[in-house]
Amino acid sequence: MLFTSSKWPIYLSLAGLMIVMLTLWYTNRLAGQLAEIERKQLRLLEPALERISRLDNLDSEDDFSMETEILEATETVPSILVDAASGSVVSWDQIESTDTVYIARMLDEWIDQGRQPIRIDAQLAYFGESYLLRQLRLFPIALLILISTFVLLAYISLSQARKSEQNRVWVGMAKETAHQLGTPISAIVGWVEHMKLMYEDQPDLIEISDELKKDVDRLSMVATRFSKIGAAPELTPINIYEELDKCRAYMQARAPRKVDFDFPDPGAGELKVAINPLLFDWVIENLLRNALDALDGKGTISAHVSQNGGKVYIDITDTGKGIEAKNIRKVFDPGFTTKQRGWGLGLSLVKRIIVEYHDGRIAVARSKPGVGTTFTIQLPQVL
Repeated sequence: MLFTSSKWPIYLSLAGLMIVMLTLWYTNRLAGQLAEIERKQLRLLEPALERISRLDNLDSEDDFSMETEILEATETVPSILVDAASGSVVSWDQIESTDTVYIARMLDEWIDQGRQPIRIDAQLAYFGESYLLRQLRLFPIALLILISTFVLLAYISLSQARKSEQNRVWVGMAKETAHQLGTPISAIVGWVEHMKLMYEDQPDLIEISDELKKDVDRLSMVATRFSKIGAAPELTPINIYEELDKCRAYMQARAPRKVDFDFPDPGAGELKVAINPLLFDWVIENLLRNALDALDGKGTISAHVSQNGGKVYIDITDTGKGIEAKNIRKVFDPGFTTKQRGWGLGLSLVKRIIVEYHDGRIAVARSKPGVGTTFTIQLPQVL
């Protein structure tokens, strides 16, 4: 099908361009024919005027019907009457302006176009193109604007429809994932509790069961995160310094020892933003996980918080491999990834969470291959 192909905008644009080209060719052909008719009428105008000017010397029974028809045929053609001796403009007709400067400029254009005047006694009459002919020449331009607008609106509408369909797919996948995870997680929780009861006199097994419980709780939190995709989350005013430090602590415990974390002190101040902690932590963890992948086991991940004009800005910077310039605009696109193993959904979900659920923005502030990358999150400040 045409609209399931990634090339459909090209096909639509080519079709519109072809219509415009055919219309342009045809209207130019019609305009040329009409212009030739007008030129022939104007060539007949001079002898017609000359014969009418001798009306007083001719018998009253002479037939001037042809000359009358010629005069009537040229009534819609704009004209400028010029004094033959001085070259000054005497009068004009069929021109919707009283500006003498504009009239003089139009006369100069007609002369530059090579239009030959018709002598009427001591005056010269210059003629332009009729209103109908001008409209006919402008028609292809109007059609081009109309078709371009149609193509643009069609592209926007279909893009929005496709994006909406993709969003429904992601939401459905997220909710189904959460649903599928729920049953085995509940079962594992039950088995962990059963293990504690059976081996309560064995400290080593109890310690293992406690660690299993932590991992199961983590899985439960992940399932809860997925279940919240597509639903309006509840936002709570949170001190951003404390929330960032909580994410740092979790990821640092799972990072290589040669990776340094340089984050603001959780007691650095009281700067609040309205967030859903489950989803916001998911965003930060995704960014930190990507940063760890870019570091290859060695480097620095830092965070910086600033406030300006009622907005809070969070910069997450790594000293990793960086992003190539051609890929910076693609990093948030669903399915885009430079990793050998990856779905390309992490940053897409990150942007969705920040933009749609937290009324914020996220972007690649800067990145340079071999130097590192900085992502900037912007959130409304809560006073």
